[in-house]
Amino acid sequence: MMRRGATTCGTSKIFPLVGMGMLFLMIYSQPLVKKPIPVYAERGIEASKHIKLQSHRAEEQSTVSPRQVQENVSGSCVPRETFVFTKGHKTGSTTMVNTFQRYTIYHNLTVLMPVGRGPLSWPFPPREDEYVHLPGERYDAQLHHFVYNKQWLRKKFPPDTPYFSIIRQPFSHLKSQFNYYRLPGLLGIDKSPNPLKTFLKDPWRYQNKSEVFFPHVNVTWDGSRNPMSFDLGWPAVKADSEEEARAYITQLETDFKLVLILEHMDESAVLLRRLMCWKTQDVVYYLKKKNEREYSFKKYVPTPKEIANHRRWSAVDYMLYETFNKSLWQKIEDQGPDFFDEVEYFKRINADISSHCTRTMEQHKKRTKHKKRQQKRETLVVPVSKWSPEFVVDYTFCFYITPKKTITLDVVMRGGRKYSKEEMSYAIIGITTNLARIRKGLPTYNSKRDAKLAGIKI
Repeated sequence: MMRRGATTCGTSKIFPLVGMGMLFLMIYSQPLVKKPIPVYAERGIEASKHIKLQSHRAEEQSTVSPRQVQENVSGSCVPRETFVFTKGHKTGSTTMVNTFQRYTIYHNLTVLMPVGRGPLSWPFPPREDEYVHLPGERYDAQLHHFVYNKQWLRKKFPPDTPYFSIIRQPFSHLKSQFNYYRLPGLLGIDKSPNPLKTFLKDPWRYQNKSEVFFPHVNVTWDGSRNPMSFDLGWPAVKADSEEEARAYITQLETDFKLVLILEHMDESAVLLRRLMCWKTQDVVYYLKKKNEREYSFKKYVPTPKEIANHRRWSAVDYMLYETFNKSLWQKIEDQGPDFFDEVEYFKRINADISSHCTRTMEQHKKRTKHKKRQQKRETLVVPVSKWSPEFVVDYTFCFYITPKKTITLDVVMRGGRKYSKEEMSYAIIGITTNLARIRKGLPTYNSKRDAKLAGIKI
């Protein structure tokens, strides 16, 4: 992916892809779709009806001067425009990655992009033909699914690049993993009235089934045991090496500027804003749940014995969560007395923006469905506060913050160019697809292209 605004030849744009010792030049004759330019930092919009939010507290009133706001928002620092977000599985990462996607779009950053849609790679760094190469192999951001690999990332990003990820409470994560990866079927307990309860009675009984070997990458993965730690680079086969894991997690504390906590999303978002010297509009997120799935054991409350078993079974994930939860609150404590005032302000603004964008997108969908002419859209004006300059939430902002799938903004980051069939053949095959193949006794593959080369259609 090229930095937007780079020189193009006529209406063509060249995307270099280096792989398997060869250089492929993919030339597209159609002009790139010009992405809408947001106006949320300024009020200079026309042909729109403005709705202005009312300030809730005295310290949020617009009597604050622009200079004071700038000092409060950024202090003596400047916004950071290089970062790596390690996107894990079932941790709220889709919600969080939207924040980073929007920032890259609004600030024209160069993203390390996979050739096909979906993950950058799994579980090792991508092969040379699986990601889009740029001259010098230097990028501004990485935000796709990727098992953390410090050595590989250090080659692509400057040494002072801040690293981020997001994790959640391990038992809550287990429930989500159990459902998403259909682990009851894998473990042979899908006929149980409550497969999660059955599993927690004695997780070690199912270890020979929960540990799954993926032949195409020569790696063992366990969706029920320390899966968050796996995404951050800890091998599944070292589940019992707790002291070694503790040392590894200590190193992760040094490597990562912040690991966000799903259960404390608002505090995490505000802290992210402050650490990166960003603005409120950069870190708001859509409150309407995107991946809400109902399943029988979703609201199950485990017994103390079951929790104790899970703590022993997934000890590294509990260690990981407790370490970074503690780290989060230590960083918050360093922020000063007005941090929680900003959190309350952020919650209100976030709720107002989410409600406005829900209405905006629903109205747009209705008018599109009935083929009615789009009327002038309402925009939401968020007034100046102690922590944020005034900004405008328009249709473009709502379009960016509400998509259910990350691919929507991936396409925007590609200049509006959709994935070709050839590019999609390089897309990484997901864990769920290969799990299903393993259960059927079939070989596993890294990509559709690899499967096709082996004479298999997936």
